[in-house]
Amino acid sequence: METILFLAYTEVDGTLAKPALEALAAAKSLAAELPGARWLAGLVGSSIQPGADRIAHSGAERFLGVAGPEFDQSRYATDAAAAEALARAAGATIIVAAATSRWNRVLAGVASRLQGRIDTHVTALGVREGAPAVTRWFYRQRMEAILERKQRPWIILTEPGTHAQLEGCAGAAVVEPIPVELADKCSRTSVTGVQAPPADAQTIRPDAELLFVAGAGWTKKQSDGQPHAREAETLIMDFIHRTRASLGSSKSLVDLSGEGQAVLSCLTHLNQVGQTGSTPRHLKGLATCCHGEEPHTVGWRFISERRAVNLDPACGWARGKADVLYVADAFAVMRKVNELLGGAAVAS
Repeated sequence: METILFLAYTEVDGTLAKPALEALAAAKSLAAELPGARWLAGLVGSSIQPGADRIAHSGAERFLGVAGPEFDQSRYATDAAAAEALARAAGATIIVAAATSRWNRVLAGVASRLQGRIDTHVTALGVREGAPAVTRWFYRQRMEAILERKQRPWIILTEPGTHAQLEGCAGAAVVEPIPVELADKCSRTSVTGVQAPPADAQTIRPDAELLFVAGAGWTKKQSDGQPHAREAETLIMDFIHRTRASLGSSKSLVDLSGEGQAVLSCLTHLNQVGQTGSTPRHLKGLATCCHGEEPHTVGWRFISERRAVNLDPACGWARGKADVLYVADAFAVMRKVNELLGGAAVAS
């Protein structure tokens, strides 16, 4: 009989973020499919009661918690100690958590401490012939495999955005505190503060409704025979600021700096979307000056509505990859869009 532990950390205000609620839904679904399985919830953070109350009626048999100011910030020593303590207290054979940057850097080490195994980038959990199985990605989402493991405990990190989050289960939860013995070395690393760019400088917004992707065509020669990279950057950033959209880029565009060509200073490899970039999950996506071939569109697999602007009616987006293709000049389109959004058109 499997014992499943849903593992999550709480935010600064004690609540659970969307990826955690998605992992919770995956854990609950797996427990429902496995005969005789039981599942528990384990929370880590400076304040965990609000998060526990948020999922009080989720069906978890017990709520375990590791709380204290030392567990507020992401830190390997304290996060690993907390996760290990919760796993041992629960007697977990399967641990399900969200594949966030915080857990990704910690839980492989926890698996080693528990003499278990771990799988990341999991997109689906299920049961095959009475045994748990997971579907996960390989090679930047180009390949998928179904895996089963006999080794226990088995830590499973679910990819954010691949499951619907669990809703409607708030109440009042009774949390069992789990003591954690922190070694002296845990205090060697201290968090002195957070440095973040101004809100207007932030262009990567995972929770934005719209993803705007710029391709290399923005820096190519235009109808007058000259490139207009400065104007392109102004048009793009005006749109991003006015709509609060998330900004993405094709690999060819962010690689231009190494080829001695004009580049857009607002873009880095962190904005890259596609086979060798990120796989965002926005409700809508607008690609501009991108050719839309497979390395680009593989990064769009979770975008619900896809649109593209391209002068080439035979580009990759036109071959069934976009819901709507606008055969038009992206410069002219974005000038008009920005004007309609409430600003004067950018001069050529």
